[in-house]
Amino acid sequence: MHQVLENYPLWASIIAIALAQFLKVLWNYALHRVWDWNWLINTGSMPSGHTAAVTSLATAVGLQEGWDSPTFAITTILAIIVMYDATGVRRHAGMQAQVLNRLMEDFTELLAEIRRNKINPPQAGVKLKEILGHQPIEVFTGAWFGIFISLLVYWLWPK
Repeated sequence: MHQVLENYPLWASIIAIALAQFLKVLWNYALHRVWDWNWLINTGSMPSGHTAAVTSLATAVGLQEGWDSPTFAITTILAIIVMYDATGVRRHAGMQAQVLNRLMEDFTELLAEIRRNKINPPQAGVKLKEILGHQPIEVFTGAWFGIFISLLVYWLWPK
C-alpha cells in the first residue's frame, strides 16, 4: 500500500482529472450562472478530464522514467487514442444522440396531436446522453492542463 501512495505518475493523473472535473463546475457556472455539481462526474465540457488525466500520466512517466522509455511511449499512444476518441467517436455519438432525441420528441408530439382526445398522451422514452465527447478546444485545454498539473506535482513531490 505504501508504494501506491508514493506513485507520482498515478497521483499526478488523479489530481489532474479531479481538478479538471472541478473546473467544469466553475466553467459551467460562469456560462450559465447555475451551480451544477453533476459536472464533477459528467463527460464533455471544458476542460476534458480524460485528456488531462492521460497527458498528466504521460508527462509524469516521461519525467520519472525518461522520455525514451517504453512506458512513456505506451502512455503517449494511450493519450493520443483518448484525445482522438474524445473529439471523434464520442463527440459524434453525442451529436447523433441530439438528433435521435429530437426525432423522439417530434414523434411524441405527432402522436399527441393524433390522439388529442386521450387523457394521457404518449410520453417520450428515455433521453440519450447528448454530451459525450469534446470539441477540439476542450481537448487542447485539457491536454495543457494535464501537462501543467503533472509538472506542478513533480515540483512539489518529495524526492
